[in-house]
Amino acid sequence: MAGNLDRFIRLTETAVVWLAGAGAVVVLVQMVWISYGVFTRYALNAPDRTVTEATALLLFPVAFAGLAYALREDAYPKVTMLTDHLPAKARKAIAVFNLAIMLGVGLFFSLAGLDATIRSYNSGASSEILLWPRWAFWAPGAVALLLFSIYAALRLVRLVRTPAQEV
Repeated sequence: MAGNLDRFIRLTETAVVWLAGAGAVVVLVQMVWISYGVFTRYALNAPDRTVTEATALLLFPVAFAGLAYALREDAYPKVTMLTDHLPAKARKAIAVFNLAIMLGVGLFFSLAGLDATIRSYNSGASSEILLWPRWAFWAPGAVALLLFSIYAALRLVRLVRTPAQEV
């Protein structure tokens, strides 16, 4: 059973890395597009009407693309000044509680992102200037939040199964 869990975690971590990479590509596209917008506005005196809306709409999916990757890399800020002095069982209990809270928040936002994606798809809403479908901006964020929730749940299961001395 532990082998299947580890295999599923590794598979999920592969998706996590690819999603973070896709987020990095979107950031690069935003950087180039904003630079182009600044150039056309000030050098050519012909502002690009689409750059502000497009880059703003791309902020939502990018905001969550690296969420699971940060969990994978243990990159969330922690204050361990107190927990370092606790016994192993107490440290594990706090780690489980912390990951459970992260999972709960992730699930809440996953549901909100899915709801927003479905509602914008059903409404047929589009952006004001570009006329791009709004669901296309909600969906990647919802996928990123779902992936974070799945990954957090897998990590929580693994943490609960891990002996306290190894945490």
